[in-house]
Amino acid sequence: MKRYDLAAGTAALAIALATSSAARADQVIPDDLIVQGSICAGFDCVNNESFGFATIRLKENNTRIEFDDTSVGAFPANDWQIVANDSASGGANFLGILDFTSGQRIATFTAGAPANSVFVDSTGRVGFRTATPVLDLHVTTSNTPAMRLEQTNAGGFTAQTWDVAGNEANFFVRDVTTGSRLPFRIRPGAPTSSIDIAATGNVGLGTGSPADTLHIRRTTGPVAIRLDSGSQPNPVRLNFNTNTNEFRITYDGLGINQFRLTSAGNLIIPGSITTSGSCSVGCDRVFEPDFEIPSIEEQKEFMFSQKYLPAVGSTPEGEPMDLTRKVEGILHELEKAHIYISQLKSTQDQLTAEIERLRKPQ
Repeated sequence: MKRYDLAAGTAALAIALATSSAARADQVIPDDLIVQGSICAGFDCVNNESFGFATIRLKENNTRIEFDDTSVGAFPANDWQIVANDSASGGANFLGILDFTSGQRIATFTAGAPANSVFVDSTGRVGFRTATPVLDLHVTTSNTPAMRLEQTNAGGFTAQTWDVAGNEANFFVRDVTTGSRLPFRIRPGAPTSSIDIAATGNVGLGTGSPADTLHIRRTTGPVAIRLDSGSQPNPVRLNFNTNTNEFRITYDGLGINQFRLTSAGNLIIPGSITTSGSCSVGCDRVFEPDFEIPSIEEQKEFMFSQKYLPAVGSTPEGEPMDLTRKVEGILHELEKAHIYISQLKSTQDQLTAEIERLRKPQ
């Protein structure tokens, strides 16, 4: 490999330019070229150019560096260009990387961008507006660092834009397309595992190990769920009271527990219990003239042989009861019993009258 002396080469080149008609042809150097100084290329380079610390300078309008890959066959051959500024009057000032083959500028750095607009540290962490990124991606700004996710309709899908951002008030997701609503917000100071989704899909509120589909944990005070329609002056509040070990349903502001279920299994309500549907065993129809009820003797024989009332059914020990059906049956049997009582009363009245008649002197 030859090594060229810049001063001697320059002198030889000047002589060649002055004496040869071939001086106007491109200069081809069939060997390595080593320049022990700075290089200026472009129409506006001048004699005694002041380079400062620059080693290579491009100096003219429309400065470009082009990479023309002449590979053939299966080898990659895309051409690239580094572009400085628009070429048109009034155009933009920027440094860009151009996919010269497709004509697409794929990266742009606009003039006037702040310091450390993009910074990659020695570990590969990327900072936006910071020279000290502490995580893989670190965004710094004085007011609400954010990321925008924008889907255009170019692919045939409905356009939609979302923002993911955070500031001193909250971390939030904003639905920009639909009136800049905030469907998701987390306030500063929220405790660990305020919302925690396990690998099983279980959701924990206040716990990092949810044991059920929805697991709510609170270490102090009652665990509560509020159901608020917005127009209801007294929202419904479902809570488990840790002081009394009771599950309660209340209307806030009324001061009344509408429903209490104790740890002993006792159910306490201040109102009444109403079941839906009609009586399945007839109930009030026993008073209809065409309703056939068994005679007192048939009723007696059945209940003592089967050991339960016909309409009530059996009640095996230790098994749960269908309270609605039991109440229906009890009502039915109670109404039958009153019919039997009225029948017995009629018989009693007849016997009393007969006794009175026999007591009278003949």
